[in-house]
Amino acid sequence: MKYKVSFQERTKLSTEILSKQSSVTLEEAKKQVEWIKQVSSSEKKKKSI
Repeated sequence: MKYKVSFQERTKLSTEILSKQSSVTLEEAKKQVEWIKQVSSSEKKKKSI
């Protein structure tokens, strides 16, 4: 079943979800990016084997 959601409704829902999340420092965000890079590169290596 597909739901038709307007852009405004999606924006409102996204804003609500983001407002409930705890804030992240720049340092934490950088660590998350590095972790994602490592995980994604190891996934590529696994697929090529």
